[in-house]
Amino acid sequence: MKSNMLITGSSRGIGRYLAEYYSEKYNIIGCSRKPSDYSHKNYTHYELDITNEDAVNNMLTTIQSTHENIDILINNAGIASMNHALLTPLKTAEKIISTNVLSTFLISRESAKLMQRNRFGRIINFVTVAIPFELEGESIYAASKSAVLMLTRILAKEFAPLGITVNAIGPCPVKTDLIKNVPVEKIEHLIKQQAIKRYGELTDISNVTNFFIQPESDMITGQVLYLAGA
Repeated sequence: MKSNMLITGSSRGIGRYLAEYYSEKYNIIGCSRKPSDYSHKNYTHYELDITNEDAVNNMLTTIQSTHENIDILINNAGIASMNHALLTPLKTAEKIISTNVLSTFLISRESAKLMQRNRFGRIINFVTVAIPFELEGESIYAASKSAVLMLTRILAKEFAPLGITVNAIGPCPVKTDLIKNVPVEKIEHLIKQQAIKRYGELTDISNVTNFFIQPESDMITGQVLYLAGA
């Protein structure tokens, strides 16, 4: 019987790649604000705002009735805005915090309630190299992902007695919609700060998620793995 994997933000970008990558091995449950045109016998998609607690609770209730449990959660959904702090509206800051931090908390909390029944679970969160590089123009985005990093470390301690590990991956720039509106010179400046000076590939990300997911990683929790030597 296939294990069940929930991936947030699965309609495009990294989330879409991971949904396709894992579809043969797992029952994939994807979700996003918009519909997905991805179709596979092992893929189910939910359309919702994951910052809405009622919507999240309703999705997890439905998942429980259709799939019984969740074994793996990948909190991929996130948004960014590259602006000087003086040019960042409060609405933008609130949306980034809500999407990146509160949704990660909500989905993790509700998924852990299902995972604990089998005393097993893997939660993988997404942070960013903007944290260690302290990138100018990314104050709110980096702050939100710093919160996700601390959430990862504390949830790892709280969920460990339930058999659930919680880890994070910090990708370097990957050519997805998340960075398509960022000026090329700014991305190139960031890449020059990396030990490995290239864009990340989607396969670099799945290599890390594979590591966190594998049974042999049951002693790995509360950790963050940055790509490119950040």
